This record gives sequence, C-alpha cells and structure tokens, in this order.
Amino acid sequence: MASNTAVRTVYRLTGVAPTPEAMLDALDPELLDRFDADLYLPDALGVPAVYVTCGMEHGEAPWCEPMARTTGITVAENVRRTAAVLLLAVDGTVYAIGCDQGYRLVPDRLKDKRFGLSFAIRQMDPNMIRGAVSQSLGQARTDISLVPSGAPVPLLGLREHSRVVRSLGGYLDDLPLTRSRYTRGKAVSAQGGCGLRIALGIEPEALLSDLRTISRICREDIPHQELEFVDHIVPVTDPAVLDALDRQLDDRLGRPADGRISSVVPSDHHAAYAEATVYMTRINSTDAWCSDDFDLGYVLMRARLAPPGRRLRVLREGTVTLARDRRATPTVTSALAWLEAESSLGSRRFFLLEGEWYEGGAAYVVESRATVAALFSPTPSVSMPAWLKGESENAYNNRVADEERPGWLCLDTRNVTNPLRSRDQVEICDLLMPDGTLVLVKRAGGSGPLSHLFSQARVAVELLQESARVRAEFVAKVARISGGGRVLPDDFTPRRIILAMLLKNRESLTPDSVFGFSQITISQTAKALAARGVAVEVVGIPEGDAGALSLPPSRAEVGAGVPG
Repeated sequence: MASNTAVRTVYRLTGVAPTPEAMLDALDPELLDRFDADLYLPDALGVPAVYVTCGMEHGEAPWCEPMARTTGITVAENVRRTAAVLLLAVDGTVYAIGCDQGYRLVPDRLKDKRFGLSFAIRQMDPNMIRGAVSQSLGQARTDISLVPSGAPVPLLGLREHSRVVRSLGGYLDDLPLTRSRYTRGKAVSAQGGCGLRIALGIEPEALLSDLRTISRICREDIPHQELEFVDHIVPVTDPAVLDALDRQLDDRLGRPADGRISSVVPSDHHAAYAEATVYMTRINSTDAWCSDDFDLGYVLMRARLAPPGRRLRVLREGTVTLARDRRATPTVTSALAWLEAESSLGSRRFFLLEGEWYEGGAAYVVESRATVAALFSPTPSVSMPAWLKGESENAYNNRVADEERPGWLCLDTRNVTNPLRSRDQVEICDLLMPDGTLVLVKRAGGSGPLSHLFSQARVAVELLQESARVRAEFVAKVARISGGGRVLPDDFTPRRIILAMLLKNRESLTPDSVFGFSQITISQTAKALAARGVAVEVVGIPEGDAGALSLPPSRAEVGAGVPG
C-alpha cells in the first residue's frame, strides 16, 4: 500500500518574492550548471513553484586511487548522489523542500534560522524531547543531547540563561497534519531547527494543507510553558547597538589575533563537519584556500588584509565549503558563521554567534523569574499544617508526622554519615512522604536560612544518587525509625522534593515574596535538580496560634506505596 506521507525537511525562505522567477533567481546558477540540473515549473500544486533535480556523479570513488597504491589492486567504482528541491509559494510565503542532497542547493542566507525551532517549541511534547542542539555564549562550545525514547526537557539541562538552543527533536502533540490522520494512536516525531524535518503529505492538496497548518501554528499558537525559555535568548535587533558592535569587531579584525575570536561549528552543519576532509575557504579572493580542517588563522589573516570598514563585510560575503573529498558534493557556508567573538559596550557584554549578536545576561532576569514562578503551583500537591508560634522546627516536624499527616515519617536530625568526611553528618530531609517525596522544612526571616535549605536539597539528591553507602544507610535508617513499616528499595533515589517554607513578616508565600537573593539561589537549585531528574515544588506553611486547626491532608499526602 502506497504511503500518504514522506519525511522531508522544509525551510521557510526570507527575502524571496512568491513568484517562479524570484525563486529561480534565489538559487546559485553556478551550482546548478555544475550539476547540469533540470528545471521544471509544476502545475499540479496550483501555486507558484519551481522544481529542480540533478544527479551528482563522480567518475570514480575517491578511495579507489589511494587503495590501489596500498594494495596494488586497481578497481574503479563510480559514485552517484541525487538532489531535488521544490520551491513553492503558499499564501505569500516561500518554502523549500529538499530531497536527498537537495538542501545543499538552497543558499543558507535565505533560510529562516528559527522556523523549525519556532514550530517545535509550540507543538512538541516537552516531556518527550528526543534530542537537542545548543550553544553556550562565550564558550565556543556546542552540546548535542540524544535520548531516543524521549525525556522531559529539564533533564537535558537546556534551561540556562546563557545557552542558545538551536534545534529540538521529539514527539508532537496531536495536530491536524496528514501523518496524524493516517497514524491514529501512534506518536509522530519531528526535528525543528533552521529547517523542520517532519512527515508531510505527498498529494498536492495534502502538502499545501500541512504547510498552512504549520504556518498557522508558528503564527498563532503560544509556546509550551516548559519550552518558552527558548525564546528568551534572541539576537540583538537595535540598529545603533548592532552598528557599534560591528565597528568594534571590524577594528579588532584589523589587529593581530589575540585569542578573543574563536571558531565554532555552524549548528546546521554538524553532519557535514563530521564527514568533511576538505575545506575550501574563499574570502575576498577568486582563489580558494584548501585545508583538511577549518583554518581560523587563514580566515583572520584574509580579514586583516581588507581595508577598515570592509573587514567584517568580507567575512559575511566569504564562504567555507566542506566536502568529504575534492570531488564530493559540497556544503557551502558563510565564513562568519564559523566565528565566535566577544565585545562590550560599557558594562554590557555581547557575543557574536553564527553571524548574529547576542547580549550576555539579557535573559537572566526573565529566565530566573520564570524558573521560580514555575515552582509555585496554583494548586499545591500538599498542604502543610500551621506552624504554631513558639514551636521549634523539630517539634513541628514531629507533630506533622505523628498527628497531622498519617504515613509521613519524621527524619529531622536523623542524619547519615558524610562520605567525604566520616566525622560529619548530613541531613537528607525533615519529612518523608509515603510516595518517597523528600520534604525539607524551614522558617526563615532572611536569605541565610533559605540558602542552607536549598543547599541541603542539592546535597541530599547528589549523595543519594552518587553514593551507594549513603543510600544503604538512609534506607536502613528509614526502616529502623519506622519500626519496619516503611521499606525503601535498596537503590532508592528521590524523584521529587518539596521545599516547605514559612517566611517571617510575609502574609503569604509567592514568587515575589521570596527574598531577592533567595530567588537567585532557588532558581539555580531547581535547574540543578531538574537536570538530575528531580522535580521541585515550593509550598508555603501558614503560621498559626496554639489552638489553630490544620487543613486536612490531601489524597496525595496519605497515599500509600513507595516508588521502585
């Protein structure tokens, strides 16, 4: 039975008019001539379109000649690759759909760099992320995470204010695409970065419907709350700031290299980079410099030779072409996309990454506040009894476990041995819930006690995850204190932590009522624990008089069972 969809990579093009003539002009004529490409103007789609196909043939595989010298046996094996790209205009927007090597026929400068990512953060299930590519500002580093079965986005450690997410792969929420209609009940996946790799309808009507649906999602839907942080770090757009930064960089390019400009692999070309053995760099010259790796020194030297005011421009116009060998299908990239640089305007720090400027720390406040706000649920999973005036922390914890919350176990001051120093003790938690959730309790009048609370949470999780000795001691202690009523698995590690807090001189506990310094530390703690697979929730403790009545426990608080 013929399939109704095919997995393709679609790009949204910018600066291309929705006419066949403009689409054809957008392609590189030299590249098309080199491969003797065939051009078509398809009518079946009912929209302006250009269809280009070609065969990329080489008379002999590049390994034949050197292997003949090695073995003394001469063989001749031909190599052939194919390429096709369909450019079409849908409701005034031009898209490019590549097949096989067809993506190489579309100039990078025309591709909307955030198109696929924009779709991903709106439609991808944040709990089933299969892969991510990110770059850290100022570190010339690219991180690639792969989780074939899918994982919650916090587990990937992406939520950092200085990290630029370049692509996300994962399973999609239910949406009206052709693939979804024919695979009911089955998960549909996609990869979104510069392009969007997704199953698209094959029939003309189905393809156009899918593209319109994708466009509507990018235009109208809001990002998932757990993925909106991706949009917190965006390139600088202020013309005055960009002009000042470009002038600074142009001036620096005219001076000898000082180590402040480094190289980075363009995020959309990791596959080509992994395969490449030949790099052809052409900057302000008709001749190309050939090397077996990216040559940063040559790039900076060519820029230094350009006159002032044109150094940055020659890098923008220059190219770095990658190929498996001199006769293989090339990948053409912008020379500037390979550079990362740092610059400052007064106290503000900026970083050039893949040809765009980003401000360091610009998303710090927004991202920190969003992280803290997410810890406070409008409907807390537990309710804490009132903390009576004059009651000590130990007395409160014992009363909660003995009188207020059946099934909870008080572990306040019931410490385990610090594996780094046997004479020291470490408190894992104040209370242990029936489902294995750790509850840490604190009454605080300032940031100091809360900083201790957050540090305790991190230390407790790290020790339980990393130290077999601590796990064994903690499991044994729980069994002993509970009189054998609570038996944790020998390999117990927590999946959730509740930070229960009573802040003095605060009517209620909200993200804004938390002390300023503590907002920073709790944000850091939550991110660190999320990267270890541990969820964090903040719950307020009401203050009460000696005769005050406590709220009844929720179902979650009295549930039975211990996680495996």
